[in-house]
Amino acid sequence: MNVNQISDAVALPQSTVATHIQILQESGLIDTQTLKASKGQQKICTARYDEVVIRLAEEHKQPFENIVEVAMPLGLYTGCGVSAPCGMCSTQRVIGILDVPDLFLDPGRMQAALLWFGRGYVEYKFPNNAKLLNTEIEAIEFSLELSSETPGTNSNWPSDISLWVNDIKIGTWTSPGDYGDKRGTYTPHWWKLKGSQYGELTSWKISDMNTTVNQTKVSDVGLSQLALDQHHSIRLKIGIDDEAKNPGGINIFGKGFGNQNQDIVMRLHLKDALAS
Repeated sequence: MNVNQISDAVALPQSTVATHIQILQESGLIDTQTLKASKGQQKICTARYDEVVIRLAEEHKQPFENIVEVAMPLGLYTGCGVSAPCGMCSTQRVIGILDVPDLFLDPGRMQAALLWFGRGYVEYKFPNNAKLLNTEIEAIEFSLELSSETPGTNSNWPSDISLWVNDIKIGTWTSPGDYGDKRGTYTPHWWKLKGSQYGELTSWKISDMNTTVNQTKVSDVGLSQLALDQHHSIRLKIGIDDEAKNPGGINIFGKGFGNQNQDIVMRLHLKDALAS
């Protein structure tokens, strides 16, 4: 839009809008281009980003510039192998047909905000930004909302949910159940109340020494075993191990479902501050 159009859209004087445009341009948030108009010239303004995230970190936490965060939408998995019961839905509707594993390859999966399956896995490929920045990783953290999966709901339905990074199993967390006692904070109202409503937010952290889930050690797997410096991507697989003692299925809640309103988040804790 040009400055006049923006002025009309926000109901502000053209001079005020022009001042804001200059600040936004100097901040690198928008691009401007001067083009010929019917009378004279016009400045066309274009947003550079679809989303701007401001993180207000507490003083005692690691400086923000030492953490690279990537949020991965649920539907952007690069590989899968699931068994029924299974399915997925967006915030508006069920995607495809329930309990048909082959439909996990449907392009509509890109809109998924909740997915579930009884056995198997889904795998995601995250960028290895530490390699791009030529720095070392101090720790990797994966944050995701999970629960067990059973037809209907059952709060006493344990399931051993495992994560693998670059094909190395980093640990297993046992979900107590499939929660349906109350509607999830962000779960759409069209979703049946007797369906899975929310899960538990789990934080999986891999350091030099071990792997923890919500600060509880689950394995001795450390960063050195993941060979991160050899790969331009970090592959995360979420699923049920074939040898799980409690193979109670899995629900993965994304943005617009559950209690957290987030997708799968990876945080790389870097040893050196990023160059400005």
